[in-house]
Parts: sequence; structure tokens; C-alpha cells
Amino acid sequence: MKFDLGHHGDTEVAAGLIDLAVNVRREPMPAWLAEPLRASLSDLAAYPESSEATSAVARRHRRDPSEVLLTAGAAQAFVLLAQALRGAHRPVVVHPQFTEPEAALNNAGHVVERVLLREEDGFRLDATLVPEESDLVFVGNPTNPTSVLHPADEIAKLARPGRVLVVDEAFSDTTHRSGMPGEPESLAGRRDLPGLVVLRSLTKTWGLAGLRIGYLLGPADLLPRLAAAQPLWAVSTPALAAAIACASPVAVAAEREIAVRLAAEREHLVRRLRHVPKLTVAGHPASAFVTVRLDGADKLRVELRERGYAVRRGDTFPGLGADWLRIAVRDTATTDAFVDVLTTVLEERP
Repeated sequence: MKFDLGHHGDTEVAAGLIDLAVNVRREPMPAWLAEPLRASLSDLAAYPESSEATSAVARRHRRDPSEVLLTAGAAQAFVLLAQALRGAHRPVVVHPQFTEPEAALNNAGHVVERVLLREEDGFRLDATLVPEESDLVFVGNPTNPTSVLHPADEIAKLARPGRVLVVDEAFSDTTHRSGMPGEPESLAGRRDLPGLVVLRSLTKTWGLAGLRIGYLLGPADLLPRLAAAQPLWAVSTPALAAAIACASPVAVAAEREIAVRLAAEREHLVRRLRHVPKLTVAGHPASAFVTVRLDGADKLRVELRERGYAVRRGDTFPGLGADWLRIAVRDTATTDAFVDVLTTVLEERP
């Protein structure tokens, strides 16, 4: 089956619609982030200089700066990996997940093998499903679109000499587990796993999708190969300022507070959705979105648009199909209004 790998949630959004399709938080920017961004605009005559931002990110994750590569959003990192690792003979993408890794691999001439996780298993990762011969593996954690958070130990089983293991942690800062101070199941600080590359994004929690800022964490002997595939001055001066600000202890503490609040809002959304007749919530959601299955979801998405709500179609994700939708977590008032409309639309069906 052919999937539209280039389709993303922003395509669903239009003027006048309440956006439940894009997984970017929309709240006022804190002063500790807004002020450096404004100040950076006075430095635009100079070419971007990334060493300070690289060091700041390295300190955050207790890594050496040689193990950090800043990118124009996490999506650029997929392109760099696909281009720099053209010699990979058996690349595997674990689906359902964000479609850009496979799209980037296809565009670089790779022949991609898919490993499909199953709904009946809660879309949980089983490391034994990935072929031993694979030398390049992509997996998301937490996974977009299923919102499933895989155990770090299960992902670690995929690491081995001769393989590059890419873990997309673009939404890791949205996760929370009671009693844990940091991000549960993150591998960002692991330096002991051979070939491990972790991708991070700053665009989701801080509402910076238009700024394009993310980074790779990985082996110091691999990152120069990726950097060689990157355009000169790929990360802008304002984006570098954002990277420095978002790596600060103040920012990390704020992320944890947001993740706690998001967990409560997500639980509210899931609780409401579980009372909608004939609707199934995928797995155990752990991030800023929830994926659901119900008959005729493709038509329901259009009906919801007519009632003022944009949700993300699921048929562009390998491993899902036309009966799936992804719904972003929002405040409880927005959730309640949406679920009421969703329920009404379903009740009006013949």
C-alpha cells in the first residue's frame, strides 16, 4: 500500500478551525526565551556561530560538544542521516511513526524495509521484530502518531556494533511519570550504546515550529559525516539563541512543569474519548497527542471540519489506515467542547 509520506498535520489546519491536528504547544512565550530571540535580531549581519549553542546543549545532556550537531529542526536531521549513510544496505523504519525518516531515506535512494507494530500489542516495540542484518534503524519514542512510550531497555536492545540506531525523541520532553524527576525512557544521555543517535526538537513544547531548531546527539566519530551533508550556516542566529535559552536549567524545569500539566490534560482527553461509543484509543498515550480508531474516520474528519475542528488523518501513516485519527491534547475546556461535537456527529450518523 502506498502512503502519502509528505502529508503533515499543518495541512489539515485552515482559518477558522480549532487546531487539534498539529502537535505544537501554543502559549505565550516566556521572557527568558523571548528576550534572547529579540536580542538576536541585532546580530543578523554576522554569519551564525554555533559553538555557544552547541556547548549549551551538550551541558544539558551531559555530553561532549563533539557529540552534538545542531539542525534546522529535527526533520533536517533525517535528511542528513539518509544522505550521509547512503552505504547502509538494509535500513529499517519501525512504524507507525513520523513519516519523514522513510521519506528522507527514499529520496536518498535507499530501499526501506518496514517493521509494523501491531494494535493488538498496544503498538509497543518488540526489538526481536527488527532484522539482525539491519545496519540502520529508525524508531520514535514517544512515537508519533501512537503516543506510545517504549521502554528504554527495549530500544537499547537494538543497539549493536555496525548499526546506526536512530531514536526520534522530538516529543520526549512532553512525557512524565509520577515520582521521576526527568524524562522517562529517554536515551539522550546514554553514551555507552554503540551507534546510538538521538534526535531532539525544540519546536513542540516552546511553539517554535517556524524557527526550525533541533539537534542530534551521537558518537563523535559519526557526527562529522552528518555535518558534511549539512548546508553551510544551516541554523540561523535566532535559532541558536533559542537553543541556548532552551538548554538552560530554567527551561528544563519549565519543561517538567509543562509535562506534568500536559499529563493531566491528556488523561482528561483519554477519559472522555473512552466514553465515546465505538471508538478505540490506541495503546497507552504518553505524549501531546492521542490516536483513535473508529469506522469511517476518514469521513468523520471531514464532518468535524464542517463543525470547526481540524484533526489529523491517519491513513498517511504506514501501519494505520482510513479508520484512524490523531488528536492533539489541548486544555480541558477545548477537549470537552470537541468531544461533545464528536459525540453529536457520531449520533447523527445513520
